Amino acid sequence: MRPSLAARLARMAIPTAVVTALGVGVAGAVMPGDDPQVAYPAPASTASLESSPSVTTERTQEPSRRVTRAPVQVASLRKPKVSASETMAPILSLKVIGRKYATTDLNVRTEPRAKASVVGVVDKGNKVAVTKTITNGFRYVSYRGKGRWVKNRYLSESKPKSTKSSSSSSSSGSGSGGISGAPCPGGSSVESGLTPDAIRVHRALCHRYPQFTSFLGLRSSSGYHGQGRAIDGMISNSTVGWDAARWLRANAKSLGVMEVIYRQQIWTVQRSSDGWRPMSDRGSPTANHMDHVHVSVYGNSGSA
Repeated sequence: MRPSLAARLARMAIPTAVVTALGVGVAGAVMPGDDPQVAYPAPASTASLESSPSVTTERTQEPSRRVTRAPVQVASLRKPKVSASETMAPILSLKVIGRKYATTDLNVRTEPRAKASVVGVVDKGNKVAVTKTITNGFRYVSYRGKGRWVKNRYLSESKPKSTKSSSSSSSSGSGSGGISGAPCPGGSSVESGLTPDAIRVHRALCHRYPQFTSFLGLRSSSGYHGQGRAIDGMISNSTVGWDAARWLRANAKSLGVMEVIYRQQIWTVQRSSDGWRPMSDRGSPTANHMDHVHVSVYGNSGSA
């Protein structure tokens, strides 16, 4: 008679505790001859490992970090500070009370002082809109829509007499319209390389205005001087310089003049109706034509 299962287990004497420790119950144990496949214990679950007292989990403790945040800047609602000079500066009214004639070519300045920047010129005989404000001998006027300053003593209610005819007929030399065409007393070496119109200007100026100290003509450049179509008359007396500049403008057609520049002001035939126009600062007195009258010509269009 074949022994029972209990008897066979007794003979094997396998402790139940050992079987339990291997994670296999008695019913799950494989006995010889029962099944040829080997059964392995089921792996312990993750939960059981974490809960098991024999398993320890190390956690890295990072040092605490203190985060410093930049303070939030709130835009100030207060009004910006105003400098004392701005506070004290008067707010001038550009209320026009009438129009007056310029009795001479009148410099238009940014401030009521002689050394203030010149931004334009009111031609002799032209009108300018004036206000009642006068400071340091300068009157506050409206010039091209902006508040500017001019010498009040050169403003008049009546139109000044024209001097154009007398200017063109009182020349000391011969030539068309009283414009001299004779060689200059100081020599004509500067005329080398100049066009006929430039020579006309040189001779006319040297006879009419002996105050010019010297003349410059042809030179190496890409402009009119390089083409022999320009001449510079050096002069230190600004009153005579302006008189010469105006005379050149009045006789532009006879001399073949197309452009006159003096003291950072320019007049051109093409924009004749605009009068004298301000030029940008070129950095030095000579570059700004403060010490000389510059004349550009067409070439050979004059009749003098």
